[in-house]
Amino acid sequence: MMREDQRYDTFRAAGTGGRTAGLTVIELTIVMVIIGIIVALVVKGQSLIVKGQMKQVFKQKQDIAAAFSGYYGRFAYFAGDDPGASSRYSGATNGNGNGRVGVGASVTAPDFSCAGTGTEQCDLWSELRQAGLLGGTGFTNPRHVFNGNVALTYNAPGTAEAGHWLAFEGMPSDVCRGLDKAYDDGVWNTGSVQGASDYDTAGNGNFTLFFRL
Repeated sequence: MMREDQRYDTFRAAGTGGRTAGLTVIELTIVMVIIGIIVALVVKGQSLIVKGQMKQVFKQKQDIAAAFSGYYGRFAYFAGDDPGASSRYSGATNGNGNGRVGVGASVTAPDFSCAGTGTEQCDLWSELRQAGLLGGTGFTNPRHVFNGNVALTYNAPGTAEAGHWLAFEGMPSDVCRGLDKAYDDGVWNTGSVQGASDYDTAGNGNFTLFFRL
């Protein structure tokens, strides 16, 4: 014989329209709110990570710029362009001392694949490091937080503005826009932060971002 409490449990399960087998509207609403909060936290977290990475890129640019100017202040020549480098550093090749890290006075594309001596752009890194002004060893390019290399060139491609520029390859379009707006005029082809191509209107993709030294 079924006890009274067993009959009550059976009645409650069967007589509530299957309530115990599913979620009520209120319960479903609570679940959706929780999911929404989690998604918002994830998106916010990703945004904070990207902003932190952008700050790392700019700090790296500042550190290299300080090393670059520090070398000039010490020797009256830029690293890489130094005509006395071979007498100062192991494995160095003398630069031509013309005041430009690159070839001649025209636009020189950034070299992102340095492996040894022989070009001013690559000797630059070794000389800065052997002078104790920059971390690392050898001739290889520094790496940035978005997994690309950093190079130095005289005249950024696409601009007639003379001067040395640091080039960061493989930078996401939204990061390029963010850095340009945070540290310059927000226009891709003017000012001290520029691109080799238009990242302002790009929905995605990677670009080479230039910082003027």
